[in-house]
Amino acid sequence: MVSIRAAEQGDVSALFALILELAQYEHLEDAVTGSADALKEHLFGDPPYVEALVAEIDQQIVGYALFFTSYSTFLTQPGLYLEDLYVQKHHRGQGVGKALLKQVAKLVAERNYGRLEWSVLDWNESAIAFYETLGATVLPDWRTCRVTGAALTTLASG
Repeated sequence: MVSIRAAEQGDVSALFALILELAQYEHLEDAVTGSADALKEHLFGDPPYVEALVAEIDQQIVGYALFFTSYSTFLTQPGLYLEDLYVQKHHRGQGVGKALLKQVAKLVAERNYGRLEWSVLDWNESAIAFYETLGATVLPDWRTCRVTGAALTTLASG
């Protein structure tokens, strides 16, 4: 039986461990430069920058959803951007991911926001198929743009 709840400060170490698992799954371990302390500050500081839900089975955190407020100029409404949805491998197929995504969608509805968005890696066919079964549309014409590190410094100073 899975239970979903808002993340609490005592969950930060477990959340960061799951973030590291996600990075390994996506073959992006080298991209993780953050820390549990920074995550705690961004989740529970003033102001908080992100929110998280955790999924528990037998009082063990087995998955999470991390998200933040976005905005659609076309809808002229806020929305939520789902940065991460992750469930440990041995708990996949048990409804954990669906329960997390449904709870995030409930927050969108409760807040009267206009949409829920996220990205998925193009090679992750099982995730794409899962999202489509839940009614998500994978937008084929959109590509993510990102500027970080030295490129960000150059752009900001140029």
